[in-house]
Amino acid sequence: MLGLKLATDPRWVTIVESNIEEILTDHAWCEQKAASNAIYIIINNSEKEELVTEMTRIALEEMEHFQMVHNIIKEKGLTLGRERKDNYVNDLVKFAKKDGSRNDALVERLLFAAMIEARSCERFRVLSQNIKDPELAKFYHDLMVSEAGHYTTFLKFARQYTEKTDVDKRWQEWIDFESSIIGNYGKSETVHG
Repeated sequence: MLGLKLATDPRWVTIVESNIEEILTDHAWCEQKAASNAIYIIINNSEKEELVTEMTRIALEEMEHFQMVHNIIKEKGLTLGRERKDNYVNDLVKFAKKDGSRNDALVERLLFAAMIEARSCERFRVLSQNIKDPELAKFYHDLMVSEAGHYTTFLKFARQYTEKTDVDKRWQEWIDFESSIIGNYGKSETVHG
């Protein structure tokens, strides 16, 4: 369903398990950034009622996920660390088209968000199937389902709001680009790292 070309090696979970505090901190900040992205879309497209309604729901849900991760951090006696740089997302930002109309920028932002949600969904699936902690396995399974919903929402809106972008063609370009960089990741205890 996700269309990703390269699956995460399940051995990545061994790296994650070596530093649960790091993955949870990184994950919390990923949720905060996802909420901020939804708010950014609202701010720049306030006249699109259906989009604003859905992005509001996603922003609230992402902050709820942040709170859930923060609660797990506290329950485990760990500390939420400082925000982390996400090199994977920064690579995607470099790929995003910066020219075109305001509408082109919206479609590109929606595809960018869909790409991040697709990979996060895939990573959460790998965690849910391979992590030894049963509580975290269930938590990541539930979040995998949520991320899949966000991924499809972003793609749906890209198709709905396009004026001249061939969304399916551009989405394939995003998938091809992502497959060219993802091999650089999966070596650290972060969601995308």
